[in-house]
Amino acid sequence: MPSFDVVSEVNKVEVRNALDQANKEVSTRYDFKGSDARIEFNDKEVTLFADTEFQLDQVNDILVNKLSKRSVDVRSMDYGKLEKVSGNKVKKVLKIKEGLDGDLAKKIVKLLKDSKMKVQASIQGEAVRVSGAKRDVLQEAIALLKKDIANDLENGAPLQFNNFRD
Repeated sequence: MPSFDVVSEVNKVEVRNALDQANKEVSTRYDFKGSDARIEFNDKEVTLFADTEFQLDQVNDILVNKLSKRSVDVRSMDYGKLEKVSGNKVKKVLKIKEGLDGDLAKKIVKLLKDSKMKVQASIQGEAVRVSGAKRDVLQEAIALLKKDIANDLENGAPLQFNNFRD
């Protein structure tokens, strides 16, 4: 029976490359000369550092620009609160969201069931497996999910469709 998986993943290599480019630009820009503006990255989160809140916004803009040029969906970043470090220095932690959370997975399953398509959707961990009798029906399901969930800019999530099997 043909099937595919709906997942939400981030390419960590592209994130690392974008962060390296953003750090390089921050270190060479004149308006950041002598400041402690930088970006740090560990496996699940990105931390932005700057001297002022305005500079932090500038660093964030540089990062978003570099991520979008590298085809990393910015909606996969979950912005934390602005934190004071020492003196006037500030930082912000961005968590990288991977996998479908329970609410989004249930929303995908409900959308497919309400569409009256001849597909079955089941939640499997942090992915949703969709299976159907024909390949064409699965392609229609992908188009529906792209239209309703992936392109919804406010509530949407970056979705990928992999493990397409015949």
